[in-house]
Amino acid sequence: MAEIKKAACPLNCWDSCGFKVTVDDGKVVKVEGDETHPITRGKICGRGRMLETRTNSEERLLYPLKKINGEFVQISWKQALDEIAAKFQEIKQTVGTTAVLHSHDYANNGILKNLDQRFFNCYGGVTQIYGSLCWGAGIEAQRWDFGNAFSHEPEDIVNSKNIVVWGRNVARTNMHFYERLLEAKKQGVKLIVIDPLYNATAKQADQFITVKPGMDGILAAGIMKEILRLGLEDKDFIKQATHGFEDLVRLLNGISLKGISEMTEVSCEVITQLALVYSDRPTATYMGLGMQRYKNGGNTIRLIDALAAISGNIGISGGGANYANLQVGQSFAFDELTMPDRKQNSRHFSIMKQAEEILKATDPAIQMLVVTCGNPLTQVPDSSVVEKAFSSVPTVVVLEQYMTDTALIADYVLPTTTSFEEEDFYYSSMYHHYVNYGPKLVEAPGEAKSDLWIWTQLAARLGFGGDFAFTRDEWLRMTWKPLEDKGISLEKLKEQHTVELPVEKVPWRNRIFQTPTGKFEFTSQLGLDQKENGLLTLAVPEESKWNHPNLVEIYPYHLLTIHPLRSNHSQNYHLLGDNLKLKVEIAENIAESRGLSAGDYVRVWNDRGEVKGYISILKHAHPNTINIDEGIWKRFGGSVNQLTSSRESDNGLGSTLYDCIVNLEKI
Repeated sequence: MAEIKKAACPLNCWDSCGFKVTVDDGKVVKVEGDETHPITRGKICGRGRMLETRTNSEERLLYPLKKINGEFVQISWKQALDEIAAKFQEIKQTVGTTAVLHSHDYANNGILKNLDQRFFNCYGGVTQIYGSLCWGAGIEAQRWDFGNAFSHEPEDIVNSKNIVVWGRNVARTNMHFYERLLEAKKQGVKLIVIDPLYNATAKQADQFITVKPGMDGILAAGIMKEILRLGLEDKDFIKQATHGFEDLVRLLNGISLKGISEMTEVSCEVITQLALVYSDRPTATYMGLGMQRYKNGGNTIRLIDALAAISGNIGISGGGANYANLQVGQSFAFDELTMPDRKQNSRHFSIMKQAEEILKATDPAIQMLVVTCGNPLTQVPDSSVVEKAFSSVPTVVVLEQYMTDTALIADYVLPTTTSFEEEDFYYSSMYHHYVNYGPKLVEAPGEAKSDLWIWTQLAARLGFGGDFAFTRDEWLRMTWKPLEDKGISLEKLKEQHTVELPVEKVPWRNRIFQTPTGKFEFTSQLGLDQKENGLLTLAVPEESKWNHPNLVEIYPYHLLTIHPLRSNHSQNYHLLGDNLKLKVEIAENIAESRGLSAGDYVRVWNDRGEVKGYISILKHAHPNTINIDEGIWKRFGGSVNQLTSSRESDNGLGSTLYDCIVNLEKI
C-alpha cells in the first residue's frame, strides 16, 4: 500500500526544499513538494521531481566495477575494498599520503557527505583541493569586506522599497525567491534586474538593464561615483562603521562617468538613475553567482558590496548585499565531524588547476585519485586537460550512482546510494536558514552502498576503524551538538522535518563586523595580509579588449555558461532522453551579422577547444553574447568546459568560467 512520507531535497541548490515522497511496495514512485514547509510551501522544481527517476533508473550502477584491459568487470565489495585499501597502504608506506588526491565538489548537501574529509584526515592527510568552481571568489570577497558572507532572511524582502537582482535568474535557480519577488511587486516594491541576458526574472522587472559581461563591478563604481557627486551617500554609516573610504574616493576620482558608461555599455542616464534608486533606502541587492566567475570576480563583488555600504543599505531591514548566508552552515560542528587535527601531512591544489597540478606534481607525484560528489571531467574548466591529467594517474577511484564522463576513466567505480536510501539532514547556505530532515525511505538496489559505509569499511582495513565506529544517529548527533546546546534537539528536527536555525536575520544591524578593524572595509586588511593588496580596483575581465585586443579580433564573442534548467549541473542529462542537443544561444546582433537562423548547426571554438550545437536566438541579450548551458555530457555534445579557462579569480578562490571569448561558424 502506498505511503506518503516527508523528506528533503539533497541538491546543491538555493532553495533546499521540503518533500513529500510517495513510497509503494518499497519503491519511490512520486516526489512532490511539502506544503507545510515554511519557505518552499509545497512547490518544487523539475530537478527535484527528477530524483524519483534518478533513484529508479535502469542506468543505476548496482555493483562495484574494476577496469581490466580497458573494460569494466563486476567484482565483489570485498575485492574492491581490499584492493583499494592495499593501494592506500602501499602509497602511505612508500611515497607518503599526499600522493593521494581527493577531488570533490558539492553535488549533495547531506551533512554526512563531509565524512570523506574525516577519512582522509585520519589516513594522514592527502592532497586536497581548495577554492570553488561556483561561488568561491564572492565568498572570499565578502570575507574581505564584512568578515563573513551573510544574507537577510527571505521574509525581509517585504521591508524593501527597491530590489535589485544583479546577475541572478531566480526564476531558474531560486524559484521560491522568485515567488516572493512577485508578491513584493504586488505590494509596490520596485524590481530592477541587471544582467547580460534577458531572462525570465527580467521579464517581471520594472526595469531591465543589460550590462556587458564581466563589467558589473565597473557599473557599481559608476553608481557610487554618482551617489557621491549628488551628495546622497550615508555619511553617518561611512564615518562610524567603515574603513578605507578615502581610498575608494581616490579610485572613483580616477575615472569619468562617460568612461564607465563606455566600458559597461550602460548609459550615463541609467547609471544616474541607479544612484537615485540605491539612495532611496531601503534597497536590497541580491547577487547571483556568475558575476564572480571572471578574473576580476572578487573585485566585482567587493564593488557591489561597497555600493550597498556607501548608500546606507547595510544592517537595515529591507537592504543588504545578499550573496550567501554562511551562518547557516556555521551552525554545525564540522571540526568534530571531520577531525582536521588528525592529518599529519597536507598539500593543496586549486580546484580550477587540479589537472595542471596533477601533471606537474613531484615529491610525490599523484599515485591515486579519489573522486566524490562530483563529475570533474564535465564540470572542471579546460576539460581536455582534465581528461589527460586524470587518465595519467595510476589508480582512479570514483564513488558514483551513474557511469558519468569521470567514471568512464576510472579504475574502480563504487556504486553509492541516493538520498532516499540513506538518512541525513540537508541545508543550503545560499537562501533560507532552515535545515531539513531526510529519513531513509527505501532500500538501495543491487549492492549500492552509502558513502559512510564505504569510508567505514576502508577505515577498518587501514587501521583507524575506531574513528568510524558510530551509528548514523550518533554521527548526526555529533554534528548537531552546537544546536543541542542552544536548546534545539535533533528529535525536534526528526519530528517536524524542518527546523529554523538561530541566525541573525538582518546581518550587521549592530554595525559590528567580523573584519580585523571591526568595520566594513573598503580597503581590506585581510586582502593586504593575503594578497598584499586590499584595495578596490577598476579591474576588467582577462579575456577582454582591454587586456588582449588582438585576441578579441580572433574571438569576438563573450561566452557565458549558465546553469541548466532541467539538470542540477551534470546530474540529470542522461535521464532526459537520448535526443538532447547542445543549444548555442546567441544575441540577435550575432545572428544578423553572421546570417544565422534558429536551428542552424554551428561550431563554437577558441584556442582551448570546440563544441558543436544548434542555434537558438536570445531576445534582448547584450550584444556579442553567447550562452551554452554547463553540465552537458560528452555523449550529448558537451562539455562546454572544453572552451573555458582554468585561470583563478583575483583572490585565488574562484573560477573564471565566464571569462571566456569564442568564435563561431555555421557548419
